[in-house]
Amino acid sequence: MVNGRRKKKNAYIALGSNLGRRERNISAALNALETTKEIDVAKVSSLFETEPVGGPDDQPRFINAAAHLRTSLSPERLLAVCQQIESSLGRKREVPWGPRSIDLDILVFADEIRSDPELMIPHPLLHERRFVLEPLAEIAPDLVHPTLDQTIQQLYDALLAAS
Repeated sequence: MVNGRRKKKNAYIALGSNLGRRERNISAALNALETTKEIDVAKVSSLFETEPVGGPDDQPRFINAAAHLRTSLSPERLLAVCQQIESSLGRKREVPWGPRSIDLDILVFADEIRSDPELMIPHPLLHERRFVLEPLAEIAPDLVHPTLDQTIQQLYDALLAAS
């Protein structure tokens, strides 16, 4: 703590939307994060349009992005804030990997490693998903994955080479 305040840590999140006004949903989620007192949005990737992975075959394409946050929140509180933002933007959790107005996933939180049922850090599928790695590599290519000991750029390059 510094002067009674918690030190801000780096966190990286993925944002995705495939229902409604997708770009507006991403923008609204970023705005909600930015207006949260304990969060600074340090950097945001470009928007990427991607095919859905998993879930129903007939769902619309996604708009995906990644954001670098600086936050004094704990990982659990950041998750709660993300879920509250999802709810406020109309997210319904009805079909696993189904269509959604907004999806916010914590990818990496400082050097934390968690394997709780409610919160897994780093995100367990981060290194397997192009729609996550591509925007994350744009804003944090040198970020080292906490358990795989490779940079995001290395993971992205390996995924591209394997496809």
